[in-house]
Amino acid sequence: MTASPAPRLSVLDRSRTRRGEEPAQALRDTVAFAVEAERLGYHRFWVSEHHGVPGVAGSAPTVLAAAVASATSRIRVGTGGVMLPNHQPLVVAEQFGVLAALFPGRIDMGLGRSVGFTDGVRRALGREKDAADGFPEQLAELLSWFDPDARGPGGVHARPAEGLDVPAYVLATGAGAEVAADAGLPLVIAAVRGEEAMRAAIDRYRQRFRPSARAERPYVVVSGTVAVAETEDRARALLVPEAWASAYSRTHGEFPPLEPAEEILARPMAPRERTAFEQALTGHIAGPPARAVAELAALLERTGADEFLVTTNTYDRAELLTSYRLLAEAAGLAGPAGAAGGAAGGAAGMSGHAGGRSTGGLRDR
Repeated sequence: MTASPAPRLSVLDRSRTRRGEEPAQALRDTVAFAVEAERLGYHRFWVSEHHGVPGVAGSAPTVLAAAVASATSRIRVGTGGVMLPNHQPLVVAEQFGVLAALFPGRIDMGLGRSVGFTDGVRRALGREKDAADGFPEQLAELLSWFDPDARGPGGVHARPAEGLDVPAYVLATGAGAEVAADAGLPLVIAAVRGEEAMRAAIDRYRQRFRPSARAERPYVVVSGTVAVAETEDRARALLVPEAWASAYSRTHGEFPPLEPAEEILARPMAPRERTAFEQALTGHIAGPPARAVAELAALLERTGADEFLVTTNTYDRAELLTSYRLLAEAAGLAGPAGAAGGAAGGAAGMSGHAGGRSTGGLRDR
């Protein structure tokens, strides 16, 4: 029997801070994490944009992406994403133009439509809550700056972006799927509203997709948490710190730094907190390596996704890296040594979807 190819797995890291830790440490950890992700054979490493959030240090994704790209040599590097309504499209084009000029063939431009989470952040950014309504037009303007024949008002050129080929991806939770389809761009989507809603959005994206110079066919990246440990209990415990942070944000309006799972589980919670916490623990893949990979394969089969973007976070840094290592090994990702034997063995568990994967017009990006 011929083993199926390993799945295309990637990483999104939000530079989460830990209790008592300076944001600078979280940023350094992100760069170190990228180096390890490259060693393990992950396809791409993305960073995110958050403003005024105590639990997230990553507020300037293109700056952080430059640090990540400088520390690595092969893995694709990008943003998941730059929140376009917060910025002028010309400036975003210039930033990615600089990245692509410095690291040719490795930069991804992941773009989202969210605006600042609070009124204070939006005022500081000079944006209104309805700024996201103009996302399709902002996206079209941004992409136009990369056109080699682009001419802005007054003859402005977006240098060095003009003429460069920087792959663009649209992040979505629902409506953004139509934006990606109309623009002929790859879609990155998470099951924020549940898997059924996510699959419905993916179906709409595929049905509505318009081929473009950037993608000949639909390309879907599903994102989510995959927590892997040697035992079921340990894998489930990895979910606790992020689940509590999510529950706290829903009940207190502020997303906090991560805390140890043991302390959270021993903490008394108000009924509303308990409900939010238990809800936040659901909908993830968590378990020993073989079972986690089997569940991931089943999800890829159900969605027909071309790639999975792993977004796992937990308090203990060593356990987090172990989770990603166990997933890479079980899924058969080939590290720098090109461990073909291990890759073939692990990939057999992913055969449900791999045969249908196609990069379409993405040229194996």
